[in-house]
Amino acid sequence: MTDFAVWAPQRQRVRVLVDGTPYEMSPDPSAGAAGWWQAVVEDAAPGTAYAFLLDDEEEPLPDPRSRWQPTGVHGASRVYDDNAFFWTDRAWTGRQLPGSVLYELHTGTFTADGTFDAAIERLDHLVGLGVDMVEVLPVNAVDGPRNWGYDGVGWYAVTENYGGPDAFKRFVDACHARGLGVVLDVVYNHLGPSGAYLDRFGPYFAGSNIWGPSLNLDGPHSDEVRRYAIDNALMWLRDFHVDALRIDAVHALHDSRATHLLEQLAVEVEALSAHVGRPLSLIAESDLNDARLVTAREGGGYGLHAQWCDDIHHSLHAVLTGESQGYYTDFAEAGITGLARVFTRAFFHEGTWSGFRERTHGAPVDTRRIPGHRFLAYLQNHDQIGNRATGDRLSQTLSPGLLACGAALVFCSPFTPMLFMGEEWGARTPWQFFSHFPDEALRDAVREGRRREFAEHGWGDSEVPDPNAESTFLDSKLDWDEPAQEPHATLLRMHRELIALRKAWPELSDPWLDDVGVGGDDAARTVVLHRGTLRVACNLAAEAVTLDLEAPIERILLASEPVKGDGRALTLPPESFAVAKLA
Repeated sequence: MTDFAVWAPQRQRVRVLVDGTPYEMSPDPSAGAAGWWQAVVEDAAPGTAYAFLLDDEEEPLPDPRSRWQPTGVHGASRVYDDNAFFWTDRAWTGRQLPGSVLYELHTGTFTADGTFDAAIERLDHLVGLGVDMVEVLPVNAVDGPRNWGYDGVGWYAVTENYGGPDAFKRFVDACHARGLGVVLDVVYNHLGPSGAYLDRFGPYFAGSNIWGPSLNLDGPHSDEVRRYAIDNALMWLRDFHVDALRIDAVHALHDSRATHLLEQLAVEVEALSAHVGRPLSLIAESDLNDARLVTAREGGGYGLHAQWCDDIHHSLHAVLTGESQGYYTDFAEAGITGLARVFTRAFFHEGTWSGFRERTHGAPVDTRRIPGHRFLAYLQNHDQIGNRATGDRLSQTLSPGLLACGAALVFCSPFTPMLFMGEEWGARTPWQFFSHFPDEALRDAVREGRRREFAEHGWGDSEVPDPNAESTFLDSKLDWDEPAQEPHATLLRMHRELIALRKAWPELSDPWLDDVGVGGDDAARTVVLHRGTLRVACNLAAEAVTLDLEAPIERILLASEPVKGDGRALTLPPESFAVAKLA
């Protein structure tokens, strides 16, 4: 027996089609909100196919809250039994975000097979690296055999491309068995361009943004639309045992209510955390430079636990590569002085002029009250690689020495560090933009849209891989033979040692930005990060340099190349770093 329910407030008649047989649905007075329809079907067991018929229309539509779409986003939904999966993580007590190291991966390109089960086989690599939490790009149902995941339309269903819902549960269960938390990337700011049937059921949409239709969060009938997003978030945390959510592009959530969707979500996630007895975290992606997102609700903020901080990335990228186009302009002009600002303030733009935006941007972070662990720091991520025309990683531009220097600054910073898959060994495989919609016209539109976008940034058509080509997807898969080869093996070992060092010395995980100091010289291309009695000294230049650390060196804790310490003087080879303990 299955109790079918669907919200369709502007329809006069709703039927559920169960294995080809239509059943009339009735308004549900107990649902708590108008517009819910309900029907109980005795013979509908787990695995039964079903869809909805609206008014007298003949086109069957999948369930907006479908948990299982084995034939794709346009096909019938299937009844799914959440209680059928046998979890082995009953002793799992969770993983808090502060003090953790995150590792971002895309399931389809993390392994050759591109499935959750194949990813499980590589989890021991992450444990050996020292990772605490695995951040997985979106896994919900999307039209087509391959995609980054941000074109999802079946928000409650796990894509069959990676193995479906039970396979994702196996992945989470396997992570927990190894002491790894799981962060899931979720998208609530838009739906994909193919298979988004929500507006057929009710007023789910309110306009659109550059990516697709956006949700009606504050207009008429928006209470149930908000519940659609919040219930989805709670589902992942409760039913799939996920430990945290990374919420995509929250600046594109248009919500004028007194209580923003994100604050409401934070309230309900805190309640769920108390119930399940383990930490549950919310991480925002935002380009607003607004610390209210990560300010506690008691302090007038939204109460999210952390946010991605692109200013840290942009400053590191500009200093290491010298790139100054687009949004890197301000960071390149500021140089190492700008890098010092983000390592002590989190935001570079804090109510200051943004040349890229041609306006002032952001607001200061109150570093006395907001710890650095609420900001994620990274040298690379899926956006900053995949949104380059050729999907080239920093390993295509920088030497292994400079990659090691960048890693040292990230892992010795007061922020929460994150790696993108393969970064730990300097992977040479690109990570390009790819998708493949069944509709040929849509594929053409995606191809031309990406080429126009990149042409505006100076890349020619011939240099932009076709996002629809299977080769673009296959080229983006990691090469797991690389970690055993040089210079990859040395870089991998250095990442392991940096993560171990961060966990061994409390000064390196201390999140308070007021206690951080940064010295630097743009002309000499040197950076010295002050963390208590530790100094993280980086020489980004092509020649050796001697630095005065202003106190006697007790010992060298870690160095990427042989270094010389004599009293207060530290001599660094070209493109190298050292972490020194001062007396």
